[in-house]
Amino acid sequence: MEFIHPILIKPFADMVSAPDFLVQVLWEGIVSGVLYALIALGFVLIFKSSRILNFAQGIMVVFAALTLVGLYERGVPAWLALPLTLGVMLVLAIGIERVVLRPLVNQPDIILFMATIGITMFLIGLGETIFGGENKRMITEELGIPTGNFIFEPFGGFVSIEQKDLTAVIGAVVLVVVLLLFLNKSKMGRAIRALGDDHQAALSVGISLSTIWVLVWFIAGIIALATGIVWGARAGVSFALEVIALKALPVLMLGGLESVSGAIIGGLMIGILEKVFEIYWGQPLLGGSTESWFAYVLALLVLLARPQGLFGEKIIERV
Repeated sequence: MEFIHPILIKPFADMVSAPDFLVQVLWEGIVSGVLYALIALGFVLIFKSSRILNFAQGIMVVFAALTLVGLYERGVPAWLALPLTLGVMLVLAIGIERVVLRPLVNQPDIILFMATIGITMFLIGLGETIFGGENKRMITEELGIPTGNFIFEPFGGFVSIEQKDLTAVIGAVVLVVVLLLFLNKSKMGRAIRALGDDHQAALSVGISLSTIWVLVWFIAGIIALATGIVWGARAGVSFALEVIALKALPVLMLGGLESVSGAIIGGLMIGILEKVFEIYWGQPLLGGSTESWFAYVLALLVLLARPQGLFGEKIIERV
């Protein structure tokens, strides 16, 4: 993209200085941030319960979305394809626990991390074999997700909000609230928290490691499906979505690997700040394309000042 100083583009300068344009940018940042936070939640839940950094969370987003669309393309109604996809994610969670995780109990963390890379490669191959590698259309309307626009006219201008984005934000809020209630109020949720707080103590009081692992991987699958539906509605369903899922990594660096609230706040911070930086500084000064690297640079700066992240707990080891 050819660099042109903003002084030479008076209409663009007027546009970005308008309050309604700022509201539009902030809204786009919130939508992206909510999706980043959802992906990061999958990482956090699995890490809290098993100390595994799940590299496969990104491909789980793609695989869940491909399964949903693939079932519909094979003649399954959308209202039935959705629960069937959840069933596939449950079978996947059980398979991962039985075949991959159970034999690797008490192995070094790097072995478990490498195992999730193996899961990623397996799901990529399985997905390409079953569904193909071409971009597919997400069945947004078939799932009852509205696709129109709301137009608001604050400050004398206008702000456009896509109904599918608003639905995504509301759905994400509901999902997070339900997840927090489950973790804090239910027996299984307290077991997950206990396993994350003290692994050995939780096992000593009879908490089943295999049951908890299946549960958290299934919850991560539900989150992956929700994220895949929304991202698929915005950009289509393809293996390129896995790259977007990597944006959860700087979110985790900001929020900490064990903080649910940190994942949410970190996701919103990344989403909003990268959009604002891209529009107000990236395009006029750097020629654009800053969204691909801004989050990682921001996370690096935070880690230099606070290695455990903004919301992570400082680890003190006595020797």
